[in-house]
Amino acid sequence: MIRPALRDWLRRQAEPLSALAVSAFGLWLALRGGWFFLLLGAFVVLIGAALLVGAWRRLPFRRPVDAPGVVEVVEGAIRFYGAHTLGGEIALRDLVEIRLLRLKGHGHWRLRNAAGEALLIPVDAAGADALAHAFTALPGLDMGEVSAALAHVADQSDAVRTVWRRPVRRGLT
Repeated sequence: MIRPALRDWLRRQAEPLSALAVSAFGLWLALRGGWFFLLLGAFVVLIGAALLVGAWRRLPFRRPVDAPGVVEVVEGAIRFYGAHTLGGEIALRDLVEIRLLRLKGHGHWRLRNAAGEALLIPVDAAGADALAHAFTALPGLDMGEVSAALAHVADQSDAVRTVWRRPVRRGLT
């Protein structure tokens, strides 16, 4: 009954549309009359707005699966099972750098740990949207910058872009 293109668009936009629905419900509640419903509705609108900001920042991570391999985030570790390339695992606590690069016209995450080992993950791999949640645990990471870089990975003129480096800890003297 629903056209396939519209169904795919709605599936991709489900999280932002749900956040908008929460905000609309809060607005409806605020207009019911009285100070109690006004405060309750304003609180619900704020919750919807916070959900919308998070959904908007995670939107570039949701892509159609075009690359072979599967990404999994389990217990603080990012795992990539490659079909044609090497896979691997890297713990979030060991990450020191995240780069976004283009190889042969396709975007890839390059995750590097302190030992110098690197893990290449295609941005279009199955499960790669789970990286958005994993990356939020990293100190000093600006998800807005990461989302902007990911949204423009296809039309970037530069091949490599560093989106995060672990802050250097200075010892007490």
